[in-house]
Amino acid sequence: MTPMPASDLVAFSHLRWDWVYQRPQHLMSRAARTRRVFFVEEPCFGDFRTEMTVTPAAPNVSVVRPHLPAHLTADQVIEVQRRLLDEFLERMNVRVDVRWYFTPAALEFSSHVSAKSVVYDCMDELSAFAGATARMVEMERALLGAADIVFTGGQSLYEAKHLLHHDVHEMASCVDLEHFRAARSISDEFSLQAGIPYPRIGYCGVLDERLDLPLIANVARAHPTWQFVFAGPVAKIDPSSLPSADNLHYLGALTYGELPHLMSGWDVGWMPFALNAATRYISPTKTPEYLAAGLPVVSSAVEDVVRAWGEPGFVRIARSPDDFGECIALSLQEELSMMVRTELDRVLATQSWDALWSRMDGLMPYPRTNAA
Repeated sequence: MTPMPASDLVAFSHLRWDWVYQRPQHLMSRAARTRRVFFVEEPCFGDFRTEMTVTPAAPNVSVVRPHLPAHLTADQVIEVQRRLLDEFLERMNVRVDVRWYFTPAALEFSSHVSAKSVVYDCMDELSAFAGATARMVEMERALLGAADIVFTGGQSLYEAKHLLHHDVHEMASCVDLEHFRAARSISDEFSLQAGIPYPRIGYCGVLDERLDLPLIANVARAHPTWQFVFAGPVAKIDPSSLPSADNLHYLGALTYGELPHLMSGWDVGWMPFALNAATRYISPTKTPEYLAAGLPVVSSAVEDVVRAWGEPGFVRIARSPDDFGECIALSLQEELSMMVRTELDRVLATQSWDALWSRMDGLMPYPRTNAA
């Protein structure tokens, strides 16, 4: 085996590696093809020893997790994380070529770490999410000042950030085409939804403040013979706040590998997002995933979805509960024309994670190595 180049990437993430498989996992698993990747998560708090655990997660990817006592003050949390990080880097003999930030909050305990390149991958407007600290905007300003290059997870985020830094690039999240296209040829039922009648309208992803819960309740109530399936963990909202009805089904969190099988049993994929501060800049990864799976898609009027997928005619856009009912009804009755389907598949073929990582890697300002 050809040895890995002597360079390491340390990524700081607000999302855990073993949670929903999305942009951080896709990008970092590809970065790890030519270097070691250390994926530093937010701390776990509890009654246990203060330490930094390192766990293999994927080829050349290690998840680094701080474990901290629950009684620490905010300043102590930063101080202890900084000490644990330094000890970890020394213990693992990490040569930091790249500090990669999915969250500005991590800058507070890592800004002193020497690196050849600092990357800010702005995948969401985190300051607009529920539970965001008041310091998030301040820390993002500091990160924009420290970063050599900034990537954004969609066009709206690019428009919001491109005047704040000298080197900003729009890098919308992509799709693992082969993985989701498999849904088109799966014929057996996914066990967790085998007892749910048809037609099925499905959503997969985190169930949080970005979903329009009254809209979901209204559409489900207006169409009692349609079955609405939700797959994903609940976060930052009370699970009891989710609408309840005989035709609403919550399957919980599933693995990334299970998603094509799940989608193969749906008639329509939908994205009932609220139009609020938390969704102003989102560019949902599930849009191309649904489309790759062969599903007609109905979405709220999220700006990036409208521009990238609605205007070309690939996704139906709904702006009210009645609109959602009409768009879903049309999707159940009418398939995309062959011409639109052919163009859609052509567009999807250009949006692979491999291609996205190649573009990002080629732009990053660090010395080139002979890749393995």
